[in-house]
Amino acid sequence: MFLFSVVLFFVLACLGAWLALFPAGRDVVAQSMSAIGRRIGQGLRGGYRQGAQQAAQAGRSAGGGLMRALAFLQRRYLLVLSAAVLLTVPPMLALVLSGRNMLGGFDSDSHAINDQIADLLKGEQLAAPAPLPPLVFTTAEVTLVRPMLDSANRNWQLLDPDFAQRLLLVFKIMKENHGYDMAILEGYRSPERQNALAAAGPAVTNAKAFQSYHQFGLAADCAFLRDGKLLISERDPWAMRGYRLYGEAAESVGLHWGGRWTMMDFGHTELRVAGTVRK
Repeated sequence: MFLFSVVLFFVLACLGAWLALFPAGRDVVAQSMSAIGRRIGQGLRGGYRQGAQQAAQAGRSAGGGLMRALAFLQRRYLLVLSAAVLLTVPPMLALVLSGRNMLGGFDSDSHAINDQIADLLKGEQLAAPAPLPPLVFTTAEVTLVRPMLDSANRNWQLLDPDFAQRLLLVFKIMKENHGYDMAILEGYRSPERQNALAAAGPAVTNAKAFQSYHQFGLAADCAFLRDGKLLISERDPWAMRGYRLYGEAAESVGLHWGGRWTMMDFGHTELRVAGTVRK
């Protein structure tokens, strides 16, 4: 039934294109219909026999009109064929592609999550790692890169539960698949601290209070642990490889990675929720 509908649409589209593009075609159809109407009227008035004769004559007239129409189509078949293709190809393409998976609307605040990752997120609740000693975050190497890190908050309980589980899954992927141990440098950030960091200049952050997902527990800055020490430097090839893998893992679980920003922040990830931060 569906195929019949498609064929019927094709025939009607061709007929409509012919009538719309060629005045001679409209004249042929009009003359044929007029002739049929006159013959039928005369037949009704003149009786059955005369009507039958007139109807036969009308049929011959209509047949003649049809022959003229066919002759016209033979002369202009290329133009008619082009119009038919233009009218039928788009709906046929839509029909063929409708059975395939099409891309949905692009949302800059979301990333595709594969089925395996989705199953992991629905499964066991991952536990936060044990807190690291405070001295790990105050070494000379760390302070040189992150001078205000000693007062940062690293409490996993203050993070949004959904974001925390995604980030823990990233830590698990990095450890089991790539051999990288990771640590959180800063998670939740108070509005006062956010303003203090913004006051330090654009090299630290451009976001003021409530313009960052940190204030909502939806963002975290992370780094790698190597031989029990934090390694934040992007000049280290091992760390830079880790950042790229970290970005891939973060995006695979639906997080945004700061390494794609203009002011690259390789250790930053966030879970964007529409209407949360101020613009």
